[in-house]
Amino acid sequence: MVSLSLIRNFTNPPSGTYTQFNQAFILFSCKAKMQFLFLGKKSNQSNQMKSTLKKPVAIVGYSGHAYVVVDILLNSGRLVTHYCDNEQKELNPYHLNYLGKEVDVINRLKDFDYFACVAHNGIREKIHTNLSKLLGNPISAIHPSAVISPSVIMGDGVMISANATLNPLVTLGRGVICNTSSSIDHECVIEDFCHLAPGVVLCGNVKVGKGSFIGANSVVRQGIVIGKNVTIGAGTVIVKDVPDGVTIVGNPARQLVKKNAEKLKAA
Repeated sequence: MVSLSLIRNFTNPPSGTYTQFNQAFILFSCKAKMQFLFLGKKSNQSNQMKSTLKKPVAIVGYSGHAYVVVDILLNSGRLVTHYCDNEQKELNPYHLNYLGKEVDVINRLKDFDYFACVAHNGIREKIHTNLSKLLGNPISAIHPSAVISPSVIMGDGVMISANATLNPLVTLGRGVICNTSSSIDHECVIEDFCHLAPGVVLCGNVKVGKGSFIGANSVVRQGIVIGKNVTIGAGTVIVKDVPDGVTIVGNPARQLVKKNAEKLKAA
């Protein structure tokens, strides 16, 4: 065994002591240090191997929104290898292998972590809920450039895109999408299967009801409550509470139409 004291003496010698080392001792110390570094390198490699021992990822749904999710997963160090969809896709930019329709390949999906890559809130909820019963919860897709407070609470299967910001005490439900450069300030509550499009800004203490969609670059004033299954058009400025099931557009915001709740459910 190599004495650690020799390594310490070699790497941090007292002032003026180098002249007292003969060549043999210097050579021995060099070898000791190299062995120490080699052992450290092996330990680091072992830790890296342990960190990569995860299942490959299969995505469910493979089109435009899925490309963003795949990019997030790859940037966060996950290996994405397969996809499920109603049919095999001609356009396959990430060269993924086709498994089949998810309901037909449940046994094969057990070999993968999975993620529902569907932007539509109702369809994403259906896939997420059904597969969770059979396979357990999906993974989340979080881009490494996202800024997320340690106090944020989030459900399973969330997507947080590049440059998104989640400030203290934010709560995200299951299957929430926080798209590119969205900003969610303190104490906001985003319920299950909501979709915040790129550039959305939620000021503090905003609540967004289940299944709602907020369009790109919309701004919601602090303390606002947005109901369930609401659609907010791009660039809308929300300064008043919004009831369930309506479509809101414009600046100032105005209501367009009351939705039929039955039509919001995935087939």
